[in-house]
Amino acid sequence: MYSTYMKLTIDLDKELLERVVKITGSRTRTEAISTALKEIDRRGQLVDLLRKGTGASKSELENMFDPDSDPVLLRVAEEQHPYVGGAS
Repeated sequence: MYSTYMKLTIDLDKELLERVVKITGSRTRTEAISTALKEIDRRGQLVDLLRKGTGASKSELENMFDPDSDPVLLRVAEEQHPYVGGAS
């Protein structure tokens, strides 16, 4: 999906870029920028999908989720990893 690369000269906020490198756990600034772009693309696709909807009724949507499931408790049990967002 992201196989075409190009060289580009742009002006960036240095402190912002360094924060993004740290947040994403990237090894390079290029990797951090690529991760950030992929994440914005992923979010945009998610927004488009949510706007289109699933075609399910309200009751169907309610039945898609286990009422006994507690996502907060599940998250506590997860091992923490550096940020890795977006589809690759």
